[in-house]
Amino acid sequence: MTHTTLAGPAARTSAELIRADEAALAHNYHPLPVVVSRAEGAWVEDVEGRRYLDMLAGYSALNFGHRHPALIDAARRQLDEVTLTSRAFHNDRLAGFAESLSALVGLEMVLPMNTGAEAVESAVKVARKWAYEVKGVAPGRATVIVAAGNFHGRTTTIVSFSDDETARGGFGPFTPGFRIVPYDDLAALEVAIDETTAAVLIEPIQGEAGVLIPSDGYLAGVRELTRRTGVLFIADEIQSGLGRTGTTLAVQHENVLPDMLLLGKALGGGIVPVSAVVADRDVLGVLRPGEHGSTFGGNPLAAAVGSAVVALLETGEFQRRAVELGAVLDSGLAALVGRGVTGYRQRGLWAGVDVDPAVGTGRQISERLAREGVLVKDTHGSTIRLAPPLTITEEELTTALGALAGVLG
Repeated sequence: MTHTTLAGPAARTSAELIRADEAALAHNYHPLPVVVSRAEGAWVEDVEGRRYLDMLAGYSALNFGHRHPALIDAARRQLDEVTLTSRAFHNDRLAGFAESLSALVGLEMVLPMNTGAEAVESAVKVARKWAYEVKGVAPGRATVIVAAGNFHGRTTTIVSFSDDETARGGFGPFTPGFRIVPYDDLAALEVAIDETTAAVLIEPIQGEAGVLIPSDGYLAGVRELTRRTGVLFIADEIQSGLGRTGTTLAVQHENVLPDMLLLGKALGGGIVPVSAVVADRDVLGVLRPGEHGSTFGGNPLAAAVGSAVVALLETGEFQRRAVELGAVLDSGLAALVGRGVTGYRQRGLWAGVDVDPAVGTGRQISERLAREGVLVKDTHGSTIRLAPPLTITEEELTTALGALAGVLG
């Protein structure tokens, strides 16, 4: 990892910066005590020069690693041209981005936004508009069905249909119009659908819940049920998509194409926030000028980086790497079951690992791993998530698995 040192204020230590963060920032996160100052590939470096293997990759925002050369080059070239126009004008990068992204996923139109939560909010608005104008739902009555254990973001509307009290508590009143059914339960979903249902919104794999993978046939069943009942199927692939699970999209493991696809995180290449709602014209066509927008959505810098991300995925290299290295991850985790691990769920280069409470909480294991130079993050108390960059090498992955075995005792 090479870098240059810029002149400026006297450097502060990790401890000093952590204290400054705690004094100056709202405490809406509980980060591990690691202060990253540089990164490249699968590695990050703190302000004291300690190196860490990044096994989280920004919750899949860094699928292509830190500072991937093709993505950095696309950003640098665009910085020399134009970075923002707003959608008050056209720009010369957006059409190409939309065309290539549509072709990659097999849908017709793109609604560009910035964050994953914005994509989800946009999809809810589009689904409601579609329900009123196309399906004929009575005004103000449209409902959206979601799954228990979901994580789609933290806006007030999105936490309205969360069952995570940490995300919800103290933030009401909540937005009506949502129904929660058990995840991976087609019978419950069928019962919940009625004449007011605009859409079913689910994660093909529930990430925040601990990388929960549904039963074989569930996604295909959701697709068949929504098609039969005249309901939109919205797949939130913000974490699961763009190569993470060994296919471009996680729904492709069951050869499913949803009506609306939500993308984010890795779409910005770890450089800028980029998200998108992708759907056919008969769905996204319900939006008209003035009804929805975003000042930064579809900006030229985002479009340039997004286009470079699509170009990487078009080669199929990263999907293949997720399959091949996913087998290494699976084998390594299987060897730890009964040795500090009570179970795990894995698809491609993504896993939720349940830690035996006798050896520590998920947070404690994450802290121990950080001291060994490996970064992961806990969720729901006893689970840690592994989602390394798709650029990680087999040797690096094996090193991380060895470190995990070591801290489990």
